[in-house]
Amino acid sequence: MLDTLKTLCALDGVSGDEGKVREYIQGRIEKHVDEFSVDAMGNIIAFKKGSRKTDKTVVLCAHMDEIGIVVTSIADDGYLKFAISGGVDNRVILGKTVFIGEERVFGVIGCKAIHLVSERDREKATEVVDMYIDIGAKNKEEAEKLVSLGDTGAFSNDVVEFGDGFIKAKAIDDRFGCAVLIGLIESDIPIDCWFVFTVQEEVGVRGATTAAFRTQADIALIIESTTAADFPSVSQNKKVSIVGKGAVIPFMDGGTIYDKELYALLTGIAEEHEVPWQTKNVISGGTDAQAFQRSRAGVKTAGIAAPVRNLHSPSCVAKISDLEAVNDLVTKFLHSFE
Repeated sequence: MLDTLKTLCALDGVSGDEGKVREYIQGRIEKHVDEFSVDAMGNIIAFKKGSRKTDKTVVLCAHMDEIGIVVTSIADDGYLKFAISGGVDNRVILGKTVFIGEERVFGVIGCKAIHLVSERDREKATEVVDMYIDIGAKNKEEAEKLVSLGDTGAFSNDVVEFGDGFIKAKAIDDRFGCAVLIGLIESDIPIDCWFVFTVQEEVGVRGATTAAFRTQADIALIIESTTAADFPSVSQNKKVSIVGKGAVIPFMDGGTIYDKELYALLTGIAEEHEVPWQTKNVISGGTDAQAFQRSRAGVKTAGIAAPVRNLHSPSCVAKISDLEAVNDLVTKFLHSFE
């Protein structure tokens, strides 16, 4: 699972441009499933037979896309102006590097040097409108040979294991969930199950909205990453979850009140099998769960997530033991239907 995660995080797949991620996942799973399709949105929808059928249609879901940038204009001097794709804090992207478009054109995000900024303006975060991307082009004509309007750019960042069992990478949200699903598909599973890898989650759960109708789920389990906010400067009541304390089983977030029976089932499984777990202490964020829960006449929906520091940034940080706890809990959830 960890090796798969590292490979997935190294791929570029900004919302609406998930092709490289989709191609990799397809190559891994297609021979292991009984049905496989890619819908008009670009979601992967696959069905795998398990040891037995169930009277409920069970769907596991993770999203393929990541936060990034979109080129919106090219200045006469060759600099690129851009917009943000997904929820990104302006403070974390200055000075970061990106790879843009199919050719992975290298660029550096910059702004006016601090020597030229007034003392008052230094006290606030630089707005995206005041930033630019330098791709080393001498003018607009040269830049237009390299990039086009609408090209997406993914943050560049190495995958690094460090410290006491930590991993740093871009796009852990939600390539981690994708890695968990790939592992299940490549193994023997106890029940028939649908696996959905969605697009455009970061810009409004758009892929899940259509995939939910296609799969006709009775039960949906969303495997995600969630913010930790467990830094020393954050008061205890605002620490959403804690890295190192295990899988996060939310009862509610900004888009979903999770099914109480499934929440009780998941927490009970974790307790019975001594899988470390926690819940979210702050109601925040949102996932593909909201699309599944509200589809058709409603779907019983639950979530399991890995706590991640610096979520929606080029340098997400997670603890490998938490990732393993989520993987373990998802597997045991499927076995609970036996």
